[in-house]
Amino acid sequence: MLSKKVEKALNDQVKMEGNSSNYYLALACWADSNGFSGVADFMYQQSDEERFHMLKLMKYVIERDGEAVVPAYDKPSISVKNATEIFQDLYKHEVSVTQSINKLVGICLAENDFTTHNFLQWYVSEQLEEEATAKTILDKIKLMGNDKSAWYHFDRDIAGLSVTSVADSGAQV
Repeated sequence: MLSKKVEKALNDQVKMEGNSSNYYLALACWADSNGFSGVADFMYQQSDEERFHMLKLMKYVIERDGEAVVPAYDKPSISVKNATEIFQDLYKHEVSVTQSINKLVGICLAENDFTTHNFLQWYVSEQLEEEATAKTILDKIKLMGNDKSAWYHFDRDIAGLSVTSVADSGAQV
């Protein structure tokens, strides 16, 4: 069984993952509306991945006899002006998710909930990969600068890749 403190922290993370899904959905809509169909596909997949993370947490809470709460989600606030800013925001957002996961792991350790701590190691690894890949994408964008041909190829190549699959495959974008 989960302690009430761990259950609440897990449900808070559920909300963060759901908000992340909606945030990436908003970025995908911006990209789709501005001619970056590959970036949009990437962000739609990111949105789906965050929803998967949310569902995985909810199922875990239920398996541990806790109450999984379906929260109200915040309306995503984006103010990007170009595709570069999308990936800068992606990186900053992933850093904040990592901080949230780390806080959750700390709560589990303080509560001596080693089962949940073990479960969360998947999220710790996932965040390491997502941050590294977002940073790699930003490095590629820096190299491309304002070269429209490079952006065309970047947009085409990033379609179909998720943040995790880029890191796992070693694919270059």
